[in-house]
Amino acid sequence: MFYATLLGVAIMMTGRGTGEAAEQVVLRVGDQKGGNRSLLEISGFAHDLPYKIEWAEFPAAAPILEALNAGSLDVGYTGDLAFLTVYAGGAPIKAIGGTRSNAKTQAILVRQDSPIRSADDLKGKRIAGTRGGWGQFLVDATLEKSGFKLDEATFAPLGPVDAKVALLAGSIDAWAVWEPYVSYATLKDNARVIADGDGLTPTITFIVATNNAIATKRAAVQDLVNRLNKARLWSLDHVGEYAKNTAELTRLPEDVLLAAYQAQRTAPIAIDDGVVKEVQAASDRATRYGILSRQVDVARAVDPSFNAPIGSN
Repeated sequence: MFYATLLGVAIMMTGRGTGEAAEQVVLRVGDQKGGNRSLLEISGFAHDLPYKIEWAEFPAAAPILEALNAGSLDVGYTGDLAFLTVYAGGAPIKAIGGTRSNAKTQAILVRQDSPIRSADDLKGKRIAGTRGGWGQFLVDATLEKSGFKLDEATFAPLGPVDAKVALLAGSIDAWAVWEPYVSYATLKDNARVIADGDGLTPTITFIVATNNAIATKRAAVQDLVNRLNKARLWSLDHVGEYAKNTAELTRLPEDVLLAAYQAQRTAPIAIDDGVVKEVQAASDRATRYGILSRQVDVARAVDPSFNAPIGSN
């Protein structure tokens, strides 16, 4: 029922869109290869835009956040904790929408021949992950869940590409990462999952906009959020087609993307009180872990007014 309602109301355009279109509004949007641009194009929701999008492709979410902070982008997307890390540093940005994936698709991997069989074997081990985001949080939360102190394992701050090489080379013992890296590692490199984020992480990816874009390009930003919501719902009903087309764009194996999309079941969310409460709990833990530099009031970091089309009758 939620998805049907979301799809129906997402088709609606706010009344101010026409005026902005006449003024040739330009949205500068940060993306990654195989990300939101390709999703909109594959699903057909990139057509007939009442404004212009200038896409900028980045290798990861971190530089998207840097560009948003610098004011060279209007809109981007990133994981919940990575967003809060930059927001905590004073960046003039807000989360205005987002998606949720199955938390089990954040996972800690080991090599096939590793003696590590579960999270209980991580004590004293060297575990890689992204600093300030899902990777570091999953490592710390998993250690805590297993009854270990955080300093009873060594955290190696590595991005996904370097961490993959390090795991295969044996210079790290485990790797905390997300899809499609999990599916690639398990299907192509025979890696094993020994822990996942179930019950530990919200696994939310936020659509993020600058305060300036929210104030000056609101109708265009709202329309983009609506289109991304519709496109994401489309992808849930066309997983095979989505994987095939994204594989052609990214050169990633189609079977890897299909496995990743089927596992993630990524769906749009409204930023409501429940989401704020959930992310606040994760934020508080991240502060306790030292991932966030200060306590964050998540309610002030989000702008729920972009939920209006979702909640309309």
